[in-house]
Amino acid sequence: MTSIDIDLRPVEHISADALGKPGKRVFYIQGWQGERTVTLIIEKLQLQTLAVGIEQFLAEVQEKISSLSEASADYEEEQMHIHPPVDPLFRVGEFGLGYDAENDLMVLVARELTSEGTPPEEGGVIRFWCSRDQLRALARWGIEVA
Repeated sequence: MTSIDIDLRPVEHISADALGKPGKRVFYIQGWQGERTVTLIIEKLQLQTLAVGIEQFLAEVQEKISSLSEASADYEEEQMHIHPPVDPLFRVGEFGLGYDAENDLMVLVARELTSEGTPPEEGGVIRFWCSRDQLRALARWGIEVA
């Protein structure tokens, strides 16, 4: 079985949303590039933790590279809702963040939740390459959604 390994470099848009009634909502993260849309299932707590992690990581990058302008947190709510198709590739087990200073791009790495006994490296991985503004907007919107 071949695991999923996708690089969206760069994404045109990235967002998170929750569908369903409170208490039974399902949370998603979605990014798209051209005609390709990638949707993943996440937990509410993952979204909250991710938002905090993004803010901390942005602060670290800003501290190390003081010449960078501060990332904007501006977003338009209507654009931040996920769009069809809502056909998730997998459920996320963990997230990671990275920064490509040469291209001023951040990467949000989503790793698939694997079943017990299955090594994490056998699960799928999606890399959403984003601007710092896109990730800050995702973090701020994620707090609103959660």
